[in-house]
Amino acid sequence: MKKTLLLCILVLLLSYLSAVGVAVIDVNQGQFVRLSETTYNVSIENQVALVTCKETFVNDSDTNVSPKLVFPIPEGASATFLRWQINDVWHTAVISGNQQDSSIVGPPSNLPQYFSDYIKPFPIMYNFNEAMSDSDTLIVELTYVQLLNYSFGNVELNLRNNYLPIQLVPLNHQQINIDISSDRTIESVVADNHPASEITNSGDLAMISWAENNTTADMNFDCHYSLNQDQLGLWSMSTILETVPDELGSGFFTFIAEPDPSNNTEVINKVFTLIIDRSGSMYGTKIQQAKDAANYIVNHLNEGDKFNIISYSGNVTTLWPEHMLFSTTTKNQAMTYINNISADGSTNISGAFDMAVPQFTSANDSTANIIIFLTDGLPTSGITEQSQLIQHIDNLITQSERSLFLFNFGIGNDVDRVLLSTLANNNQGLAFFLGNDQVENVITNFYNLIQNPVLLNPVFVVEPTNAITEVYPDPLPNLYKGSQMIVSGRYQTSQNVTIHLNGTAFGQPVNYTYQMNLADTVSSRYQFLSKIWAKQKIEYLLRQYYTYPEGSEMALQIKAHIIEISVDYGVMCVFTSFSEGVGNEEEISQDSPTPAPLKLLGNYPNPFNPTTSIRFEVKDNISGPAFIKIYNIKGQLIRVLGIRVNGKGNYEIVWDGCDQAGKKMATGVYFYTLSLKNNILSGKMLMLK
Repeated sequence: MKKTLLLCILVLLLSYLSAVGVAVIDVNQGQFVRLSETTYNVSIENQVALVTCKETFVNDSDTNVSPKLVFPIPEGASATFLRWQINDVWHTAVISGNQQDSSIVGPPSNLPQYFSDYIKPFPIMYNFNEAMSDSDTLIVELTYVQLLNYSFGNVELNLRNNYLPIQLVPLNHQQINIDISSDRTIESVVADNHPASEITNSGDLAMISWAENNTTADMNFDCHYSLNQDQLGLWSMSTILETVPDELGSGFFTFIAEPDPSNNTEVINKVFTLIIDRSGSMYGTKIQQAKDAANYIVNHLNEGDKFNIISYSGNVTTLWPEHMLFSTTTKNQAMTYINNISADGSTNISGAFDMAVPQFTSANDSTANIIIFLTDGLPTSGITEQSQLIQHIDNLITQSERSLFLFNFGIGNDVDRVLLSTLANNNQGLAFFLGNDQVENVITNFYNLIQNPVLLNPVFVVEPTNAITEVYPDPLPNLYKGSQMIVSGRYQTSQNVTIHLNGTAFGQPVNYTYQMNLADTVSSRYQFLSKIWAKQKIEYLLRQYYTYPEGSEMALQIKAHIIEISVDYGVMCVFTSFSEGVGNEEEISQDSPTPAPLKLLGNYPNPFNPTTSIRFEVKDNISGPAFIKIYNIKGQLIRVLGIRVNGKGNYEIVWDGCDQAGKKMATGVYFYTLSLKNNILSGKMLMLK
């Protein structure tokens, strides 16, 4: 059965940090609302971090301004919560099925370079629905969940706190609080570039705190902690949720498994080919970074590995006609070949695989047979039609009668994402998409993760059967020395279960057996597990989505399911966004909003055909028009309905399943917002014909 690596390994590959958000007035004029205070509160449970950044902005201008929040989060992190306030009124944003308005960014070429660099890799964007008057204060809180960088017992947390590209004026206050809880003994904790931090460590709990007043935000906050390497195996976390939006069970679990990283664990030899695009579009920084990454890989091969290097443009060249055993001599030959690569010509992807794949026929399945493929463009010579190229490469690999792991790296904006994703998905790998300046860093970090494989093609069997369901990632990732497998799933019944983790090493079957307890109580400590599960399922579905042509029926169905999970579980993704939520009176010092004056009761029936009633409750003496706006899966507004509200009570609006022109809508998921005064809620419904 084909296997792929864990999609969220991307979390470990890119070096971008999180960053405090920016309240933008006019980016082209360099106008931003002044940042006055920042506070990071971070809670880490067994390498899973919940990060909340609270920021205070002050309008120093003598005019009203309507800023837009632009908040970069780390690659692979998922935003889960956003609230803000002006004039002591908190507004809690909701995740809706509309892609976020990124108009402030626009084409990268139109952005000032310093701002473009600051907001990488992925900014959350949010339009505030209230203007700031002179001297008004805006407070913003954003929370995201992140799987932290881990290697050989060392865990890293990086918080970007260098705001100098945006503002030179000192902040009134800066504060960082980090709580760490671990089932493995925490042996040391270090604040890398903030030695004045206060650190406590009891072994299973650790804390880091740091604060300064009236200073510039001019330095990132980097810290790391090390875990005991003798305490290896499987660690599990589980909890029951009181309510869930589906019928998959109210239990959520996450377990973390790690092989022994010591010299006692044998490493599986690799047969390895690196395929480098040297077409004309790679000229300059990209080709140099690709060459630097190739030299790094060659210098870090293991004794017993075999390898080869192929480069291609319109024509294809190979270092050797077959894989050669790694040695000082072959290493030097490879580095000479790499250093002589220059960019010129067209892009013959099919020719590169015609050269590479047959060379694996002399390998066997007791080795990890790996291809890393680099390209920055579409195929322009050889086979250029997408479906024919996919079929051709799949046939080559099938005919080789070898189990190959294909990892594709698309560089820049001109690559065929469907092509690279499909080839990787069909051949036990992953596709990664990089910026032009990320090549060396991403590929070298990725190679570090796969350098020492110890368990291939893992699957697990649980006893009792069907005790757990909806397990992700699917398929499971290979296990590598010094890395971890992080798995999430669902369960109906609380019980003790046995997990058998099976795979192969050196062509022989390997089995690891672990015990896991599925909790029978609601644990506030582990409420985040539902978001980890949703995050991993969304990543699994995204991988499926990108294997289909954009706009195809299957792609739209998968997209609808992704949006549904994102909205239901409050985990933002590329297809959803934060939109206006509930506003209510609240003192600044309070930690949570007061009860909302408006409650959405959902629609009935749901699913429906052809009509449904959208119901809501008004809890305060509010009068005025309420509006229901209905959107299709693409986020397009199709219908607006209205009703007059006269004080407390239950109300409903009937939708007849037609758009504004009276055209009957098709089967599918639809989203709607309910707005009354300054209150906005959102929901979703399913029409089935």
